[in-house]
Amino acid sequence: MAGNMNTAPPEPPETVAADPLWQAIAGYEFDPPGAERRFRDRLARENGWPPAYADAAIGEYRRFCYLAMTSGHMVVPSDEIDQVWHLHLLYSERYWDTFCAGVLGRPFHHAPALGGATEADLHRRMYAGTLASYEAAFGHPPPAALWPPTADRFRHAGAQRRVNMEDYVVLPRLDKPKRIGIAICVIGLIVAIWTL
Repeated sequence: MAGNMNTAPPEPPETVAADPLWQAIAGYEFDPPGAERRFRDRLARENGWPPAYADAAIGEYRRFCYLAMTSGHMVVPSDEIDQVWHLHLLYSERYWDTFCAGVLGRPFHHAPALGGATEADLHRRMYAGTLASYEAAFGHPPPAALWPPTADRFRHAGAQRRVNMEDYVVLPRLDKPKRIGIAICVIGLIVAIWTL
C-alpha cells in the first residue's frame, strides 16, 4: 500500500502556483492550534503508513481539493487521498468553518457511493476524469503510489475492512502456487507426525 515516496512532487505550474485558491490550500494548517498530536502522525498511525508517505498523501489531498474547486466536474479521490479526507472530516469544525468556508470559499461535501453496477461504472469514469484533470492542471501525471490507475483503484472495492491490530493478525493473501505449496507442506507435516 504505502509505496516509495522519497521525492516531493514537482512544484505546480505557475498558473496554479499564482492562483490565490492554490496558495490558500497550500498554506492551510491541518493541526488545530495547541494540538499535541499532529494530523500527519494520526493519519500515518491509523493507516500503517510511514510519516513521509502520510506527508505525501496530505500534499496530494491538497491537489485533490484544488481540482475539486477548479476542474468543473465531480472528482473522485484515490483510496489514500480518501483516507486523508475522512480524517480531515473528523475535525469537523475546522473542516467546515476554517477549510471549506475560509480556504475553499464554499462547502465541499463527501458523498458516499450508492452502490450498484451503474454507480461503480460512474465512479470509474469520474476517477479517470480526475486523473486526466490532475495531469492537465499540474503538468504531469499524478504519482502512481498515491493515485493508482483506474483498474487498480477499484479492483478491491468493497473488500476493505477496519481491523483492530491488537485483536487480529493480518496476513497477505497468497497467490495460488504459494497456497498449494503451503498445503503440501502442511499435509506432509501431518503425515510425518501421524506416522510417528
